[in-house]
Amino acid sequence: MHWRDETVGVIGLGYVGLPLALAFAESGMKVIGVDLSSDRVNSLRQGRSYLTDISDEEIISVLDRFHPTTEYAKLRECDAVIICVPTPLAKTGEPDISYILSAAENFRPHLRKGMLVVLESTTYPGTTEELLKPMLEETGLKLGRDFNLAFSPERIDPGNKTWTIKNTPKVVGGLTPNCTERACALYSRIVDQVVPVSSPKVAEMTKLLENTFRAVNIALVNEMSILCKRMGISIWEVLDAASTKPFGFMRFEPGPGIGGHCIPIDPLYLAWKAREFNHETRFIRIADAINKQMPEYVVSLIADALNEFGKPLKGSRILLLGIAYKPEVNDYRESPGLALFELLLQKGSIVTYNDPYVPEVVQNGLVISSVDLTEDELAKSDCVVVVTTHKCYDWGWIVAHSQLVVDTRGVTRKINAQNVVRL
Repeated sequence: MHWRDETVGVIGLGYVGLPLALAFAESGMKVIGVDLSSDRVNSLRQGRSYLTDISDEEIISVLDRFHPTTEYAKLRECDAVIICVPTPLAKTGEPDISYILSAAENFRPHLRKGMLVVLESTTYPGTTEELLKPMLEETGLKLGRDFNLAFSPERIDPGNKTWTIKNTPKVVGGLTPNCTERACALYSRIVDQVVPVSSPKVAEMTKLLENTFRAVNIALVNEMSILCKRMGISIWEVLDAASTKPFGFMRFEPGPGIGGHCIPIDPLYLAWKAREFNHETRFIRIADAINKQMPEYVVSLIADALNEFGKPLKGSRILLLGIAYKPEVNDYRESPGLALFELLLQKGSIVTYNDPYVPEVVQNGLVISSVDLTEDELAKSDCVVVVTTHKCYDWGWIVAHSQLVVDTRGVTRKINAQNVVRL
């Protein structure tokens, strides 16, 4: 199947679904994009983007083929439907797949013969086969005979201009060989290289391994940064030196914690599923504990730095630079900046933040707005904390006009200044 004139449906128009929908539309296919947020849908219909790495022009250029809607019934005309909804953790630490189940339940009445359904939402191994398949077969349609089903993990890296949907290989695992073949043919429309695997479980586990690998290595370098600090060694100089090795080393950098919709969450999906098989994933648990302690460690660095100036944490004005979880995005889900904000408030500090990509955040029911980054704002802050390294920040200017800077990202390591404390 070549997927030339067919229609594709995308459920969930967030950081994963919207770029995917646009890619299919740009390839010439008709795309039905479903999102429960009427604000998102109305914005898209007017050619306005709500994601920092997608321009209004990109949306406007495909509006003749891209049809955003809040109505699941529109998916009935689709030949393929791709589910791209969030999979957060519940407060208990267990996977919250309610968004997947809700999407499947809303879509199920509109499943018809000949459809291909693909799940992209990150989840634990077995979700596609053990949950999604039975839900869809409740319609009376039979997998393999009447419809196809596959899992293909998203590999979106928001803000990354080098690795995009097109040049990032796409892993695809169907429940039958024909399911895999159809899904591979679909993604070949927009991806240079498609990588078929033997089952959805393999594809699901692939995604979890990728992000667990990152989480564990970030935890390792975070632990090394704490040790280096105590030994009077610059972790940044160590990393620069180690990175000269052309084999056997991959650079990861320490920071104030991990954030976003993948790295803090996906490994815990795997840890939860592993317990079903009487296996304790010790690396994951240790890595999670180390990464989660980093905001508290940074608060201790801020407290020690202020103490050198004869100031207590309580009552001091702290300005956080960046609240997004990574540079050049407006996503602050699981951001270490939020954790720092909360911890500092608990210590009695007066906390503000600046982030050109995040004009406001909601914290404990309160709406907090980004302050303007001015010389006066820097000067009146007792401590300025580097949290997110947006390219628009002029670190030399910031250091020059601040009383004290705590740098959690190593961006000031080439600036020789007495008012800087680094991770």
